[in-house]
Amino acid sequence: MLTTSLILLPVVGALLVAVLPLPRLTTAGLAFLVALLEVALWIVAAGRFDFDDPALQLGTSREWVESLGISYTVGFYGFSLWLAGATVIVCAAAIGYALWVGRDRPRAYHALMLLLTGAVVATFAAQDLLLFYVAFEAMLIPLYVLVGVWGGARRIAATLTFVVYTMAGSLLMLASVVAYGVTQGTFSLQEPGTSANTWIFLGFAIAFAVKAPLFPLHGWLPLAYREAPVEVAAVLSAIVSKTAVYGFLVIVLPRFPEPVDDFTGLILALSAAGLVYGSLLAFRAPDLRGIVAYSSLAQMGLITLGLFALNDLGLSGAVLQSVAHALVSTTMFLLVGMVERRCGTGDLDALGGMARGRPILATVLLTAGMIALAVPGSVTFAGEFLIMTGVYAEGWGYSVVVALAIVLAAMYTLRLISAVLHVRPGPAVRDEALDLRPVELGLLLPLVACLIALSVWPALVSESAFWRGTPAAIVEEEP
Repeated sequence: MLTTSLILLPVVGALLVAVLPLPRLTTAGLAFLVALLEVALWIVAAGRFDFDDPALQLGTSREWVESLGISYTVGFYGFSLWLAGATVIVCAAAIGYALWVGRDRPRAYHALMLLLTGAVVATFAAQDLLLFYVAFEAMLIPLYVLVGVWGGARRIAATLTFVVYTMAGSLLMLASVVAYGVTQGTFSLQEPGTSANTWIFLGFAIAFAVKAPLFPLHGWLPLAYREAPVEVAAVLSAIVSKTAVYGFLVIVLPRFPEPVDDFTGLILALSAAGLVYGSLLAFRAPDLRGIVAYSSLAQMGLITLGLFALNDLGLSGAVLQSVAHALVSTTMFLLVGMVERRCGTGDLDALGGMARGRPILATVLLTAGMIALAVPGSVTFAGEFLIMTGVYAEGWGYSVVVALAIVLAAMYTLRLISAVLHVRPGPAVRDEALDLRPVELGLLLPLVACLIALSVWPALVSESAFWRGTPAAIVEEEP
């Protein structure tokens, strides 16, 4: 029942926030309290999880439509438990930030944020194909509204672009879900069975590539990340993109071995291209959000390289990098939001010199930036090293691309740090702009603490994501 409770708690909280006629601050505080309770409940679930047991755990199963083999089946494996943990932490930080800045119409805003949390957790827990599809699509509804109503000046264009891309992917996945379920005689992801149908495989793969997003299906990313409220952009980058990782892990890789084998070369090539392309765009971006947004495109290319390495090192590295990127991206987006609130802009040409008189901002940004650029000893370096080692089996050139990406990440991250903290103070930087306040630190420090803890002990995730380090359902265990 713990998994169901993790899904229902934010949904029930959303209903309470939407219905109760509370004052603005109390409404936002109630939403933040629910988000913190969700984190506490996940900690309880992690404490009860046996990482030595390869079976589905903390699960619940109930027949939904018996004649079609459709059921409400939820539960966690090691990798999905870590992805759900990143979700609840990131969403709590995002809701806390919205409370701090005082978003207008808080009942609707915070209810949508909590619904988004529940939908993402349900996606990571779903063990029925139709249930997965429902949860995968349910998260889009609050995202459409959050971007379209609370976004920036070009929010309508951003929302329409997002809708067009995601609806195209959704229709393809719906066709694939129906076709796979009918041909297999069940929609259960617990039942063994594979398909050699290339078209069904492509329907799933393209839908996940759009959601990630992956090159070249990333056209919705620039506007959505720039126009969304900064905490919504953080959730998009950090968490929503990881539902595609989960889809690849539980549907594409284990269910379509022949098409995966046929398309691995193409997917690896596109992922490598996206890794370099996203890094170059991040380096050339004229604003803070652009740097963080395009770096996320690059990171999703890197994670996909690990997934399609199809070995234990690559897959474990992909999960570790997914969790690390979720925390790094959220930290960086919230820092961007805090800088924008102080300066009124995120344009690099208007910033600079903020380290002077603001030691706490400088320290937090420099710490998060060093982890983002994958300095040796950081959790991101551990993830990238695992992926680099894993993908070497598919060709040494891919490892070279990953190594190049580490250099490019250093370039765009140092550019961001320098543009904000150093050089001459820009026209938007006022002397009276304050250092980070205690509430802001309260949101950032837990994220940074998690990153430092994982940097000290990355094996906490990498060696527990899959049973004995290898997902038996995806690749055969070595003797």
